Amino acid sequence: MKPAKVRATAAQILASLLRQQGSLASLLPRTTDMADQDQNQMALLRELCFGTCRWYHQLNQELGSLLDKPLKNKDADIHCLLLLGMYQLEHMRLADHAAVSETVNATVVLKKGWAKSLVNGVLRQYQRRLASADSRSDDSSLTYAAWLVDTIRADWPQQGSGILTAGNQHPPMTLRVNLARVSRAAYLDQLAIEGIEATPGTLAESAIYLAQGRAVSTLPGFSDGLVSVQDEASQLIPGLLAAGSGQRILDACAAPGGKTCHVLESLARHGDEPHTMLALDIEARRLGRIEENLQRLMLAAPCVHLQAADSSEPASWWDGIAFDRILLDAPCSATGIIRRQPDVKVLRQAADVPRLVALQHKLLVNLWSCLAPGGVMVYSTCSVLRDENDRQILRFLAETPDAQEIPIAAKWGIVTDAGRQLLPTDQGPDGFYFAVLRKTTPESGKPDL
Repeated sequence: MKPAKVRATAAQILASLLRQQGSLASLLPRTTDMADQDQNQMALLRELCFGTCRWYHQLNQELGSLLDKPLKNKDADIHCLLLLGMYQLEHMRLADHAAVSETVNATVVLKKGWAKSLVNGVLRQYQRRLASADSRSDDSSLTYAAWLVDTIRADWPQQGSGILTAGNQHPPMTLRVNLARVSRAAYLDQLAIEGIEATPGTLAESAIYLAQGRAVSTLPGFSDGLVSVQDEASQLIPGLLAAGSGQRILDACAAPGGKTCHVLESLARHGDEPHTMLALDIEARRLGRIEENLQRLMLAAPCVHLQAADSSEPASWWDGIAFDRILLDAPCSATGIIRRQPDVKVLRQAADVPRLVALQHKLLVNLWSCLAPGGVMVYSTCSVLRDENDRQILRFLAETPDAQEIPIAAKWGIVTDAGRQLLPTDQGPDGFYFAVLRKTTPESGKPDL
């Protein structure tokens, strides 16, 4: 793609995003579909889309002050093109003249040549504004929707500003070492031999942080299953689930399969194998990603089953035999991983949260019936909103007589009214919430800690 084509494509993707017609993950072309000579342009396309989403609310407010009148709905692509141009001028290391000229040229690619003078005029005006400004505001709240700022600050009065700031950072690239195949120390040595700077994580014994992101194909042993890409926070799940040999295990919302694979790796490390490992996802197309990961990690086995099903409706898939362990990594607002998925800032609406809370509650209630007495469920989200996390679990515990919380004994995170919360930190783990629940029997006492 030529530079102007890249910018036109980015504008079309963002316009679709604003219409709620997908996410960046679904709208961006896959790198595997592109020729080698287009990889640099793909990197530029991703940077334009991710970066503009990261700063969308602030840029959009500035754009409103630069336009004499709002653009028509049919010209949403031009509106997004202007935002892309502003992002380049303020946040990218590109020559201003190149950023402006190629963005103007993109109007022709979009077959809207009439907008050339508009785009040129607005970007030149913004360029002058940036040059004359004594200082730019560093208020992180300007880059978020007001409802989300208010909710985060109400939930986390002391940590709210830090959460907002962390969400504007570029995330670290974090690896999960397959400890069933190689030790973390040995893999760090392999990275050092390759000249790849890395440090061990402090929360999960399998975690490694890279000093700089890179293509997975350049990681030693990646294709052989020695390592995977996964944030350190979610690498804590196998330890909380504490699955054992011969158990029936359910991963209720499994795709793309990172947690499924990590649980299986943890079992294999100790020479264990589940009786059954069932991984569900509501979207059949996403099961292919799980299968790819299982094959690469050499974890595919007769005991591992993948199924497209709605986890909240067990009658459609459950055979009636209870599970010993259930992992419910529930659909959520994704507010703890905004730095990785900045389109959350654009896509997520205040009205989405009650809908997600209702779905999470339905999953908790209906999956609980599939758990064996004495069995353990781990509930997790990549959210920092307490309605989805500890308040959700408190409600469930109050309504479910045979549910008891197992307190998480750890030095990481924040103890909440129920469960434990990790907040996103620069060059650290994502925002993640965990609660561990045991199904009791009339004869059982308090859960073992």
